[in-house]
Amino acid sequence: MLEIKTKAPDFTLPDKDGNSVSLSQFAGKKVVLYFYPKDNTPGCTRQACAFAGLYDQFKQRGVEVIGISKDSVASHIKFAEKHKLPFILLSDPELIAIKAYGVWQEKKMCGKVSMGVVRTTFIIDEQGNIEKIMPKVKPDTNAEEILNALAKSE
Repeated sequence: MLEIKTKAPDFTLPDKDGNSVSLSQFAGKKVVLYFYPKDNTPGCTRQACAFAGLYDQFKQRGVEVIGISKDSVASHIKFAEKHKLPFILLSDPELIAIKAYGVWQEKKMCGKVSMGVVRTTFIIDEQGNIEKIMPKVKPDTNAEEILNALAKSE
């Protein structure tokens, strides 16, 4: 499991427009990296819309917001257009970043056990180190909690 004050694993994944995006290209900026299970599901939609609603406040702080799921680039295009999401969505069907960040875990739902993405948010500092880890976050309050954490660290 990743720990605070350790180097955040770098990755390169395609965004919704098919461009390659690496975490390392945001050196010198804070990054909110949030992992979510699936585009267009109720919780994931509420979480993404909450980040979209507060996006200007993240930008004012010079913070980049990046959402990652194992959905395809095509799925991300539809999700971003439907909900007017202004931030970066990255596609990770091979689970490269998802596994590197330890968010691919066993989940229990209705008595069934399966593997999936556990909704988790990381704040990465300007030097590329993990500043904060928020596991099993609530979709409705996650974006606001992150803004509050950023305000406290300023």
